This record gives sequence, structure tokens and C-alpha cells, in this order.
Amino acid sequence: MDFSCGVLEEQHGHVERANKFFESAYAADPLAMPLLRRMMDIKMEAGDKIAALGLFEKVIVARPEEVELRIEYGDFLETIGRGDGVADRKREDAYLKVLELMPGQVLPIERLIRFARDKGDDNKARELLEKLSMDSPDAVNYYIATTKSLYDSKDEEAKKRITDRFQKAMEEHPEWAGIARSASDHFRDAGNIKEAIRMLELHTTAVPSSLDLRIRKGILHFVANEEEVGVKTLKDVLAIHPRKVLAHESLAKHYRKIKNTDVALFHSAEVLKIRGGTPEEFEQLAVELLAAGKNRDARLLLEKAVFNHPENAKLKTQLAVASVRDPESKGSALRLFREAENLMNEPSKMDPKFMLEFSLELVAQGENKAAEERLRNTIKTFPKTATKETAAALRALAGIWNAEGRNADAARALISRAEALEK
Repeated sequence: MDFSCGVLEEQHGHVERANKFFESAYAADPLAMPLLRRMMDIKMEAGDKIAALGLFEKVIVARPEEVELRIEYGDFLETIGRGDGVADRKREDAYLKVLELMPGQVLPIERLIRFARDKGDDNKARELLEKLSMDSPDAVNYYIATTKSLYDSKDEEAKKRITDRFQKAMEEHPEWAGIARSASDHFRDAGNIKEAIRMLELHTTAVPSSLDLRIRKGILHFVANEEEVGVKTLKDVLAIHPRKVLAHESLAKHYRKIKNTDVALFHSAEVLKIRGGTPEEFEQLAVELLAAGKNRDARLLLEKAVFNHPENAKLKTQLAVASVRDPESKGSALRLFREAENLMNEPSKMDPKFMLEFSLELVAQGENKAAEERLRNTIKTFPKTATKETAAALRALAGIWNAEGRNADAARALISRAEALEK
């Protein structure tokens, strides 16, 4: 109750009243660490470091086997006693006692190495590092990082220590995913791709469900020019988890490299469908799919794109075009064309190809008047280089006039122009 009241008073800014409550609570339970920390703060704010230290040492005497308590005590001494010989000795003794209770563990060795380096004794730090038990990923990571900081980057013996440590760790504990990735990165950076792959092979054999590192291994097979193995590795992952983006990205890159456009487009589309993307990314890939005649794939991709970017007119126009070309969705295409047109601030500046597709669909649905209006605009706005599309628009407009029995001479003139463009 006293502690709770102290916290409440502290929140209200009543520091003196809060401290009285904390002192009362501490008197009732002097071994409780939350209360001890409060009392130490009070003593430190009053400038009485000796009193604060005395409070801590009482708890150490009462709870001699608690290693975290001794570590905290050593850290406190580091804070208050820099340059003080007595404080330094007490700090080192605290850490050494923890090492005695936890031989070979990271916690005391890390503190003792830091203490040695504070004193400029790197040789002592190196001796301590070799006492570290490699029984956890944290220990291996600490050993590697500290070796790099204790030795010159060009020291061949230190490099060999790191190499040996990674290899031994993976042979003894292939299930350690983080160490497998670190070891693989180490060997890749050293230019030893085969060993980088082997580190991941050891891990993925022990833990087949480690899909992210199986993907990583597949990518390294590509780096090693073992493309068939890389493809198989990535496909095996996708058979288990079809939504692994990095696997799709890597396969898309590979198939583009070998000019297998169809498969590359499939994997590129999967990437955007899974993780999303910018409107520009969706649009670019949709254009590629439509150009390759993959109308259904383009439609499915653009449906995702429009869902993610509902106000983007360009994506909507592409979706309408893809939908009208895909027999499965042709029935809903006209609605999509109209929605896309409504999104455009200046319909006269619409993509002429979109307007041509829109007009042809209007004709197919018997809406000749609306189609004629759009075809006239389309013919005016097509660039000179778009001869094929311009000819199609001319023929469509002539077809409307012929079907309705009007503008016969003009229709013949349009056909002539179309034929000239098609030569």
C-alpha cells in the first residue's frame, strides 16, 4: 500500500510525500529490488553515493547466490565509481563471483571483458573470451563480434578463429537458424560460396521447415552458377508455401535472365499479388502481360492493383482492357470502362488505346452513338506511330456508319485511310 501511494504521489508531482511512502515500504521489506532501486535513487539524488552503495551491499549479503543481483551491483559500481580504485575492485569481484557461479557464460564474461578493456587490458580480454562456452547462439554471436573488435581485421589467426567457430557451431548445432545465416554470410563475404551453401545445407537438412534459409540457399546456388539446383530449391519451397515473396522474386529474376518471359511474368505477378506494390509497378507488369497475350493473368493482377489503389485511373483503364480481352470477365468489362472514364479528370487526354478498346466494346454492346463519339476522339489523339491502332479505329468508325446506312462516302474514305496505314 505504501509503495502504491508513493507511485500515486509521484505521478502528481509530490516528490517529498512520495519518498516518505517509499521509505516506509522499504523499511518493511528491505530486500525487495523495486523498493531498493527507489531508495538508491533517493540517495543518489541527495548526492549520497556511499549510502546508496551500502543499501545495495546489504541485499548482496542477504541474497549471495543471485547472479543478476551481482551483475546489477557491478553495473551500479561502474556508474558511480569510474576512476575509483576501490569501486573498480568491487566491480570486478562482483563479476568474478558471477563467473564462478556461471562458468563460461556470456553474462559474466561480457562484463569482465568490458571491464578489462576499460582498463586497456586487451590481452586479458582475449583470455576471457577463450573461456566462453559455445552453448548458445548468443555465445557464438558474442564470440564472433568480440573477436572482430579485439583483433586487427587483417589478422589471419583471428580470421581462422571466426571460420573455425562458425564451422564447429554448425556441425554441433545445425538447428541454430541465426548462426546458419551468419555463418553463410561470413563465407560468402570471404568469397567461399561453396562453404556458404554448406552452412545452409547443414541447417536446412536438420530443420527442413526453415523455409527462409532454404530460399537463401537457393539464391546462393544461382550465385555459384548451379542454376538447376537453385530452381529446384526455390520451387520446393513454393510447393510448401506458395506465398514466399523472395522465392518468387528470385525465380522471376532467373527466368528473365534466361529469357523465359512467360515464367518470369508469372513469378513477377505473384510478387505483386502477395506483397502489393506501387501503381507504377502494377501498371508496368500488366502492360507486359497484355503484350504477351496473358489477358487473364493481367486481369487478376490488376484486380489486386485496383483493390490496393482504388483511385488510380490508369490502373482502372488497364483493368477494363484486360477484362474485355479475357472471356471469363468480358461481361463486366463495359462497367469497368465507364468507371475508369469517370475517374479521369480530362477524358479527352485518355490513353487512345484504352478509348479504342472502350469504343469497340460499346459497338459490341450496340451502343453505337457512344462508340462513335469516342472513336472520333481516339482517331484525333493517336500518335502518328500508332498506325495499327489508328487503322483499327478508322475501320470501327466506318463500320458504324455502314451498319446504320449513313456517311457512305466518308466510310469509304476511312477504309482507304486504314488500308494505307496497314501497308
